[in-house]
Amino acid sequence: MEIVRIGLDLAKNIFEVHGVDAQENAVLRKTLRRDAVAQFFADLPPCIIGIEACSGSHYWAKVFTDIGHEVRLISPQFVTPYVKSNKNDRNDAEAICEAISRPSMRFVPVKSAEQLEIQAVHRIRQRLVSDRTRLVNQIRGLLAEHGVVVARDISRIRHALRQIADGTYAQLGDKMVDLVCDVREELCELDHRIAAYTKRIRDLFRSNEMCQRIGRIEGIGPITATALVAAVGDRTCFKNGRQFAAWLGLVPKQRSSGGKSRLFGISKRGDRYLRTLLIHGARAVLRKAGGKSDARSLWIERMRDRRHPNVVAVALANKNARIVWAVLSGRTEYEPALSA
Repeated sequence: MEIVRIGLDLAKNIFEVHGVDAQENAVLRKTLRRDAVAQFFADLPPCIIGIEACSGSHYWAKVFTDIGHEVRLISPQFVTPYVKSNKNDRNDAEAICEAISRPSMRFVPVKSAEQLEIQAVHRIRQRLVSDRTRLVNQIRGLLAEHGVVVARDISRIRHALRQIADGTYAQLGDKMVDLVCDVREELCELDHRIAAYTKRIRDLFRSNEMCQRIGRIEGIGPITATALVAAVGDRTCFKNGRQFAAWLGLVPKQRSSGGKSRLFGISKRGDRYLRTLLIHGARAVLRKAGGKSDARSLWIERMRDRRHPNVVAVALANKNARIVWAVLSGRTEYEPALSA
């Protein structure tokens, strides 16, 4: 039995395996428990193994690669069209096996242990920031019911909470003041935890040479640089900078037919977190570009004359993404004079 390609459907405890030979005949259909997976694949000759990109996929990619197999991670959205009939784990494994055989298929970069650690720091910090945003929105809504309206700026809410705790707002009852004091303590704790994770990211930035190189690009700071390095594993997965920008969702969505080309807003595919960081970084560059005479600032000013500022910010984020790919793939230094 010669197996050339396997589709593996991951789960917590029960894994489905579907394998084909060189003639595309199904020669392996098997259900494995988690503790038997590593040994089963260790006994097989080297082949291509396809896995949906999900929780645990990078771990299993490393396990199978160490054994000698070639692993291809694929986005679940690209597997769905190949599912036949009803959806179940066995059919999913067959669909994965079929999808990874397509010559034009795009795959998810496999991350190293260091990248996963950096990404974990970002994910926890991102969750803490979301928790803080929810807390601020909740207390603003509760205060509005008592006639205390606070601007959305987080520094304003901190100032207002301090004043309420000091007894400045007489219209608030004792119970409401006690609640505000509790919220203020919780907000302070979240601020301290976010600051601690931000410091970790800055330490990672200083200790990583790849982060240092792309951190020299205008609009990319320590947080964006480390997030990009954590997300981009094997840079050979992208043929060029445009493909990398498309992977980030920074290219127009296209619906063309009958020879008519129709372009819409950006596709917003890929990692929303990375895309948000790049666009926010681009907005910061736009605010400082006025009055400068370098090539990039002049390009920005020309774009501003004919397009909306949001469009210019996305265009600059797209440009930065392409520069990041060029710097990382070529292992070269960033040269501002060539970035316009």
